[in-house]
Amino acid sequence: MAMRKNSFAKTGLLLRFYLRRDWLKILVWLIGLAGLMAAAAGKFGTLYGDAKSMASISTTLKSPAMISMFGPFTAAKPYTSAIIYAAEMMVFMGLFTAMMNIYFAVKNSRNEEDNGVAELVSAHAVGRGSQLLAATIEIILINLIIGCVEALGLQASGMTGISANGSWLFGLSLAAFGIMFAAISLLCAQIVSSARSATMLSYGVLGILYVARMATDVKNPDLTWWTIFGWIEKLDVYHDNHWTPLLLMLGFAIIVGAFAFFIAGRRDVGSGILPTARGRRNASLFLAGPFSLLARLERTSTIVWLLGLFLLGASYGSIFGNVGDLMKTNPTMARLIGHAAVASANRVVVLSFASTLTIIFAVVASIPAMMTILRLNTDERKGYLEQLHARGVSRLRIFGTHMLFATLVGTATLVLGIIGMGIAGNATLAHPIDLSRYLRGFVGYWPALFVIIGITALIVSLVPRLQALAWLLPVYGFFALYLGELLNLPEWAQKLSPYGWVNQVPLKAIDWSTAGWMTGLGFILIIIAYIIYRHRDLKIN
Repeated sequence: MAMRKNSFAKTGLLLRFYLRRDWLKILVWLIGLAGLMAAAAGKFGTLYGDAKSMASISTTLKSPAMISMFGPFTAAKPYTSAIIYAAEMMVFMGLFTAMMNIYFAVKNSRNEEDNGVAELVSAHAVGRGSQLLAATIEIILINLIIGCVEALGLQASGMTGISANGSWLFGLSLAAFGIMFAAISLLCAQIVSSARSATMLSYGVLGILYVARMATDVKNPDLTWWTIFGWIEKLDVYHDNHWTPLLLMLGFAIIVGAFAFFIAGRRDVGSGILPTARGRRNASLFLAGPFSLLARLERTSTIVWLLGLFLLGASYGSIFGNVGDLMKTNPTMARLIGHAAVASANRVVVLSFASTLTIIFAVVASIPAMMTILRLNTDERKGYLEQLHARGVSRLRIFGTHMLFATLVGTATLVLGIIGMGIAGNATLAHPIDLSRYLRGFVGYWPALFVIIGITALIVSLVPRLQALAWLLPVYGFFALYLGELLNLPEWAQKLSPYGWVNQVPLKAIDWSTAGWMTGLGFILIIIAYIIYRHRDLKIN
């Protein structure tokens, strides 16, 4: 019994330290998530305040394209603003809540070991499991606080159909969903041997579960119960208010968390249960320069991103046959307009859905590109670039290497996502669409991706301590364009993101003038970023 108590000694002290250290990050996430929910709730109250608008949006939500994004809309009439809100926001907010928890779980577990902090702490009178327990308690507190604020914000919104039962179910279910994915991330952190690998593995699990949810929602919603991610759809908030999925999330989190603690108690600090591959005795000829070195270090993550985007595109493309089949979704219309018109209408529906999906691919493709650029400062602070600086490698070469590799990775992931969508989509369509038509999306969104790279480079050079702010770019872009039409966001709000300047490709033709000036802007931003980077002090160790 004494050994068990000693293994968690000083947990309270560590918890207070974590909370004091992370309070600003917690506050930013709190304002971001709760503020987003409150702002959307206020918008829904006016946007879908009458029966006509609710009937229109409910029809839209029942289409296969919307089902793949938001889940099945199963509520019965009479509809209310609150029911529509829950149908559109639950999956979206669950995704961002999971991302927040992956961040905190990996940061306060595996990242502490990579930085050597965990070993220093363990050298004092601190229990072996105290650091993991303190990180777990902090994550639980963060989710409970944000969940309660979200519930109170919804209750105060005054939307039609709002209820205390539904609001608390909404907020607490998001908290339970976040805790569940935090437990998954903590388990991933015990399996692999680095924070970067833990992050990749955690996001890989999240991506697989999300795609599985999407596929089962369209094909057979009953199977969504087996995807884990789909539990958040089964709550039926503001309608029947089912609490069982919340209990499933907590139960799953406890089981996975127990496995994480079990493994953590039996492995060495800084290692994982998966064996690390032994390195070569002599370096490869491909490690002769900064670019080949960076490519080697990023090899695994790059392969994962490339394969992941292709599979994500193929997953979405696999439902094109359902999305573009008006004969099944509206047989009356099909009989009235004839088969030729139906084929033409199906094509427009598929291309319209492809336009929405291309936004997602463009936003996701910006993530590995940004991670490569942000690595410039991260590796610098950790001292990894000392050998390069000591050997007289110029800042231009180091900076240019990161920019070039980021651009190549972002470009490759974007094009593979679109190609995967096109190939899988055409395999399900009776009248396939030429692949070059889908690739309009790549040409249209690549300049926006290049601007994102330029802005990220500028932030990294100008305010390296605040480089995490760069993540607001894909987050806001995803929100503004993914939900922009449903929330009726004004055009200026969508154009605050570089993605908002792109027209609806591949449905529409490429706007070459916009593509031209955005590409030029990207180059200008990168040049300015380099000038600033060249003159600022290095941040080593």
